[in-house]
Amino acid sequence: MIDDANETYTPQEVAEILKITKNTVYELIKRNELKGFKAGKKLRINKKDVNEYLNRGISAPEKVMTHSDDLLFSHPVTPSGKNNLNNRTFVIAGQDMILDILAGNLQKRLPEIKFVRSYSGSYNALMGLYFNEVQAATAHLWDAETNEYNFSYIKKLLPGIPAVVIHIAVRTVGFYVQKGNPKNIQSFKDLFSPDVTMINREKGSSIRVLLDESIKQLKRSGNEINGYNRESTSHLVVAGTVSRGGADVGIGNEKTSQKVNGIDFIPIQKEQYDMVIRYDDLEDPVFRSLIAELQSPAFRNEIEALGGYDCSSMGQITVV
Repeated sequence: MIDDANETYTPQEVAEILKITKNTVYELIKRNELKGFKAGKKLRINKKDVNEYLNRGISAPEKVMTHSDDLLFSHPVTPSGKNNLNNRTFVIAGQDMILDILAGNLQKRLPEIKFVRSYSGSYNALMGLYFNEVQAATAHLWDAETNEYNFSYIKKLLPGIPAVVIHIAVRTVGFYVQKGNPKNIQSFKDLFSPDVTMINREKGSSIRVLLDESIKQLKRSGNEINGYNRESTSHLVVAGTVSRGGADVGIGNEKTSQKVNGIDFIPIQKEQYDMVIRYDDLEDPVFRSLIAELQSPAFRNEIEALGGYDCSSMGQITVV
C-alpha cells in the first residue's frame, strides 16, 4: 500500500495501479469518486487519495446513500416552468455514461438550461423523481415474479403519478471474476461456496436488487455469502476490487468489465435500461428536447459506437 501522502501520480500511473484505463481514471475524477487537481496544465492525483479509493474498494464498506444525500449538485432544483426556460436546473439521475453524453448534448442544444447529473442508483433515482429532486430518472430493476424490468417498481415508487418510460438500451450484466475464473463461478448458487468471497453493491442499486431477488428464488439468505455485507457504490470499484484480488467475484455490467484489466466477465442476463419522467412534463419544451435527442439517429449511433449497448429500440415510449 502507498505510504507517502505528499507524492502525486499522473492519470496513467493511477490507471496502472488500479488496473483500469486512463479514460476511466478521468471518469472517476469527474464523478468525484477519486480526487484530482491541476498542477499547471497537468492533472495530478495525490497518493493518499488513491489509498482512500483502494481502501473503499478492499477494506471498508462504502456509505449507503439515500435518495436525498447522493444528489451531486449544489444549486436547488427550479420547478418546471413551461413558459420560462431561463435559470432552470434539470437533473438527470443515473450512473451510466450514456447519461453524461446525453446531458452534454442537451446543454449544447439548450444553453439557457443548467443540466446536472446525479449519479444515484435506480431505486434512489426513482425516489428522487417522486420527491421532485430530479427531473429524469433511469432504472434497470429486475422483478423476479414477472421476469421483467422496471415497470412494477415504477408503479410502486411513483404511487398515483402517471409516468412516461423512454427506453434507452439493453445491456448485459454478469459476474466479474478473476482472470481464468479460478473459482469456476457460473451462477448465483456458486456465491454460497465457503471459499468464495464477493464484493456487493449498495442497497437500492439495480445490481443489488438482481442479487437479492435471485437469492430469494434460491430460498437462501445473503448472510450465507462471504462479503455480502461489504458494499460499494460503483461498478468500477467492484471490478477493480476483483482485479486486485480483494474479492473473488462481483456483479456489474459488461461495459465496465471492458475498462478493467485482469478480470473475466461471465454473463448472467440482459437488462433493460429505461428513463422515467412524469407524464405531466411531457409537453414541456425541455422534456420534448430530451425525448427528441433520445429518438435521434445521431445519438443512437453515438452510443452504439461505444460498444456494449443494444440501442435498437432506443426512444420507444410507454405510458405507465
